Amino acid sequence: QLQLAESGGGLVQTGGSLRLSCAASGNTLDNYVIGWFRQAPGKEREWVSRICRTGFIENSVDSVKGRFALSRDNAKNTVYLQMNSLKPEDAAVYYCAAGRTISMRSSSYDYWGKGTQVTVSS
Repeated sequence: QLQLAESGGGLVQTGGSLRLSCAASGNTLDNYVIGWFRQAPGKEREWVSRICRTGFIENSVDSVKGRFALSRDNAKNTVYLQMNSLKPEDAAVYYCAAGRTISMRSSSYDYWGKGTQVTVSS
């Protein structure tokens, strides 16, 4: 059974950067599409970005385009979310998820990590 673990969250000032990692165990990540989602207090979970199995097709929600970038290292069984120029509205718990189809819907993802907190101070 695939298990995911996020890391790399923390407190950063507006304009700063963080790199989140999503490490997999129990199966290889290159069998899956990987999505990142986030959820701020009182808000619904929001799709952020996704990357296909080969890493060739990446897409992101408009609010993070040009600031966030996904990459995957299948040899390390890890996907990374590089977040630059962070804004207070980016603060949330960030989750990585794995699924078989390219989708922005959370229901399309079968495996989820427990999340990592990102806090952006103004």
